[in-house]
Amino acid sequence: MTIAPEHAAEERAPDGMPTVAEFFAGIGLVRLGLEQAGFRVVWANDIDADKHEMYTRHFQDDPDRHTYVTDSVADVKGVDMPDNLGLAWASFPCTDLSLAGWRRGLAGKESGTFMEFVRVLEEMKERRPRTVALENVVGLATSHKGADLVAAVEALNDLDYSVDVLTLDARRFVPQSRPRLFIVGTMDPPPSVGVPNRTLRPVWLDAIFSTDDLRMHQADLPDPPALKKAGLSEIVEKLSAEDAQWWDEARSAAFLNSLSPIQDQRLQLMRAAKTISYRTAYRRTRNGVPMWEIRADDVAGCLRTARGGSSKQALVEAGHGRVRVRWMTAREYARLMGADDYRLDGLRRNQALYGFGDAVCVNAVQWLAEHYLAPLVAGKFTETPAVAV
Repeated sequence: MTIAPEHAAEERAPDGMPTVAEFFAGIGLVRLGLEQAGFRVVWANDIDADKHEMYTRHFQDDPDRHTYVTDSVADVKGVDMPDNLGLAWASFPCTDLSLAGWRRGLAGKESGTFMEFVRVLEEMKERRPRTVALENVVGLATSHKGADLVAAVEALNDLDYSVDVLTLDARRFVPQSRPRLFIVGTMDPPPSVGVPNRTLRPVWLDAIFSTDDLRMHQADLPDPPALKKAGLSEIVEKLSAEDAQWWDEARSAAFLNSLSPIQDQRLQLMRAAKTISYRTAYRRTRNGVPMWEIRADDVAGCLRTARGGSSKQALVEAGHGRVRVRWMTAREYARLMGADDYRLDGLRRNQALYGFGDAVCVNAVQWLAEHYLAPLVAGKFTETPAVAV
């Protein structure tokens, strides 16, 4: 299904905010971050019907003000896109790039949809936005020994975008370890900094900036907040001991019996404490044997989907001589993604967990938009400073 131009969303937001087209929009967490930073998302696309349902339930858009194309990006045409876009965002699938996936890279069926996004921009010709932003797992930087990231930058260069690359971890804003790679392309590049900001551009990103014949820049950005060392316990839903979501005795025993001696010792210290503490746990296979591993800190591991060999996270509650275990709730997933007030009524549990596990942290998007994308679109990076007289 494609949308004819005359049926597309309004080209400009009535309040004058810069407008955004969001590819691979999922459940709309990027939209939440962008709009908190002063953008207005007027067009979105995703092929997943369950994510589309979550998106529409939450935002309840006026169809005359917002278009959501529920179809493959391969079926989107440049002529169908709104005019006068300030930004195009693409959180293209990471399945072929993630360590939890098959590492096929941009040649993979899902992550290769990046090139369809590029095609749409190319078809827009002079109507394409002057700024684009992409998000993916940090594995993109090393996929095929860096060749995939080079190919992505080259594709944007061919469309006259200078490219910046940086990494930002959701853990700087929420108690979840979730590092991500962000690529910013612009036709109006800001001056590059003399010394790389190592918080945003660590040494392992030096290779892309030193690759010959690429058009690159490094914007001067502030340091983001420090990594959180705690906070999981603050977002946990406090369920009663009688709640059916806690695992029964047999399932809990199987969990406890799967722990290694080190993991068991960690849990026993938590159990013996005079206060209640919470930790997340993942099921992993070690030497062919499935085992549970408990994080040592009050921070969640990276929320994931059930694809690519990864697993859901369990929550361990321990203290006062007892231990309880259950799966994390949809509301906890939402909070760990910076979407505390996301509408969850009427959603299936697995639908919600998948939607959040395959999304982008709201706070990370908001930080990037406030400190980089909004000033870039407004031309503030390239303004000539006033000269005192």
